[in-house]
Amino acid sequence: MIKIAFLVSLIANFLIIGSVKAICPVCTIAIGAGIGLSRWLGVNDSITGLWIGGLIIALVLWTIDWLNRKNIRFRGRKIIVVLIYYGSIVIPLYWAGILGQPDNVLWGIDKLLLGIVLGGVSLLISAIWYYRLKEKNQGQAYFPLQKVVTPIIFLTILSIIFYFITK
Repeated sequence: MIKIAFLVSLIANFLIIGSVKAICPVCTIAIGAGIGLSRWLGVNDSITGLWIGGLIIALVLWTIDWLNRKNIRFRGRKIIVVLIYYGSIVIPLYWAGILGQPDNVLWGIDKLLLGIVLGGVSLLISAIWYYRLKEKNQGQAYFPLQKVVTPIIFLTILSIIFYFITK
């Protein structure tokens, strides 16, 4: 089941990732802080996974944007970047015994992996939504730091939903 969820996440990211630009550094730092805080507070793994997934996608988008700005282009670069980031985070979590525990499942999927998948998809959707709103407003954000607030709101809403689901 873990392999299927991971595969679905990768496919979803490949389908959406071509049209999204990187999110801001402040948002990425906030996501990273959210991960550390949630683990320290003993928050449910599905919620922690949401923030991990958001961080992974933020890093993927940053890297692809950086490669584009440096005009570094090679076949399969988006796939390679996604695989490197997911692999560098998911594989150590699995080897450490944090991911893949049979008693830590929700809907038949590991809670942490489920959160990672949904958090990544959420961050992609929020980034797309931000850029669409910006296009509708003549290329301007509706309010200062909208690029930061949008993904944080999406991840926070999902966190609240999962809090009540796993309560």
